[in-house]
Amino acid sequence: MVTSRAARAGLMFSYTCELVALGIWIGGLVVIIASVIPAVFNSFGMEPGGRYLTRVFDGYNRVVMAAIVVMVGAAAFRFWAATYGGMTEAVPTKAELTLFGAMIVVVALIVFAIGPELAALQERAFKAQDEATRKAAFNDFFRSHTIVRGLYLLNLTVGVLLVGVKVRGWVSQGTTHL
Repeated sequence: MVTSRAARAGLMFSYTCELVALGIWIGGLVVIIASVIPAVFNSFGMEPGGRYLTRVFDGYNRVVMAAIVVMVGAAAFRFWAATYGGMTEAVPTKAELTLFGAMIVVVALIVFAIGPELAALQERAFKAQDEATRKAAFNDFFRSHTIVRGLYLLNLTVGVLLVGVKVRGWVSQGTTHL
């Protein structure tokens, strides 16, 4: 069994990494929505702005995947601390795991399922030569874009709920386990 002091230090580090990753995940999207998107469309035309934002969201998605790795590692350490460090209160709750799992599913849908199709639709719309083809391509793009936008907002909401669940757990347990 690991000493309680070592387990506490590891748990504190784990919680810190988890919160930083979750903060970057949530905060990054808030910054993109509140600042980057308006600035881009107020500074560039539609096509350059759309292409730029595609790159911004690709970068954000890579950061989110790194945050997932950090948060999975933190959850694994919390299970380890509970099992081998005797800190049973460190085990992630079902609510935490459910919300985090939902966030991962949403990211997977965006990055691996809908995102590539959306990028292809955007490119088709930008390359269309005649007005009718261009209009149809943009209609297809914006229909899919609405779904992706909703998924990003869903992920933001679930992330905020996850922060609330974590805080509620800490408050109800007190901070003596750290």
